[in-house]
Amino acid sequence: MAFWTRGRRRSANPHDGSDLASARSHLTDFARSRRGVEAYVEPATHVTATTVVLIAHDGEWTRRALPSRPVAFDVARDLDVPVYDVNLTGYPARMRAWTARQREQDGR
Repeated sequence: MAFWTRGRRRSANPHDGSDLASARSHLTDFARSRRGVEAYVEPATHVTATTVVLIAHDGEWTRRALPSRPVAFDVARDLDVPVYDVNLTGYPARMRAWTARQREQDGR
């Protein structure tokens, strides 16, 4: 432990997958409130933890970090939605279309 972190409490960071309960709650709410939801598991990188992207029938999406790849697949399966490895399938076109529409609406 570095001397500058000694004595500090480490809080959960939503980007490192350490707040599993909050991520699970958010993903459950999203999946239950939208039609045609699918899950895409993204691999961890040097900057981010493993993440799950949920994509609804209209392309609306949300992403949450989870502690590991097996946990990500388990969470997605618990939601009872189809789950894919994004490295094998890529993202659906409807996700990109939805994001583009949101940018147009925001005037970007």
